[in-house]
Amino acid sequence: MSGPMNRLAPAVVLMIDRLVWSLPVLWLVATMTFVLMHLAPGGPFDKDKTLPPEITANIEAKYHLDEPVARQYARYLGQLVRGDLGPSYKYADRDVGEIIAEAFPVSIQLGAAAFALTVLLGVGGGMLAAWRPGSWIDRGALLSATLGFSLPSFVVGVLLILVLAHQAHWFPPALWEGPRYIVLPALTLALGPAAYVARLTRASLIDVAAQEYVRVGRAKGLPPGVIWLSYLLKAGLPPVVTILGPMLAVLVTGSFVVEYLFSIPGMGRFFITAVTNRDYPLIMGVTLVYAVVIVAANLIVDLLYGWLDPRMRVGSERGR
Repeated sequence: MSGPMNRLAPAVVLMIDRLVWSLPVLWLVATMTFVLMHLAPGGPFDKDKTLPPEITANIEAKYHLDEPVARQYARYLGQLVRGDLGPSYKYADRDVGEIIAEAFPVSIQLGAAAFALTVLLGVGGGMLAAWRPGSWIDRGALLSATLGFSLPSFVVGVLLILVLAHQAHWFPPALWEGPRYIVLPALTLALGPAAYVARLTRASLIDVAAQEYVRVGRAKGLPPGVIWLSYLLKAGLPPVVTILGPMLAVLVTGSFVVEYLFSIPGMGRFFITAVTNRDYPLIMGVTLVYAVVIVAANLIVDLLYGWLDPRMRVGSERGR
């Protein structure tokens, strides 16, 4: 029991250190978003038809927009500390927290499904290509990875809808009404990142396979399964794990186009609508939630990397 705990302890210390440093990062994101919203031309209640001054004054007083910017900023930070993201300007009688609580689970489901496909296709494809470098399997995997990495997500999505929905009738083309509706948007979102993971996995495994200790193990007659599990994967996967955290955050937060294309009621759709309507609290709330997701994903990667990579554990112990 002490062995795993000794392996995990330095990574936990590093994670706590990163968690402390993440608080100023989140404050900086909140501050920059607030400043940019107030520097943007126009206002949230600008319309084609000018409102009477009395109505405009009442609306600004309701949302405290008539106060000095410094006081608005102090009020905003105070609300954040209490977990209050404020009311939406465009969705009547709805708080930003309520909108995010409704939309965020949808984006999480889509991002988690896309992440699972990314790991499965990316790591599996990279291992398959590295198994026989230079073979037709390797060239086919590289060609598939290049195509997946080059095509934009909206093109992939349209092709999948055309082939798998309208022609094959295997999956529904849009909406969000059950497990079958997740497949096409998750696949659309995952193909590009999976291609990158496959290329990185292939390069990392081939590089490890060329190391001296791997050649010695093969010369001793160790079975291929032992070589792969004890040598190649153990040393070749940490670089891949390093990018999986940011990639998870990208998959959860970068699904704007995919959610719009497949009519998915996630945060991406609300964010686009908020930008169009200049709904400042909703923009700032969604941005802050995305920042939290990115920070959390990187913290998880730090923990996993510290557990997988002995060099990181040694460095942490020396630092203490």
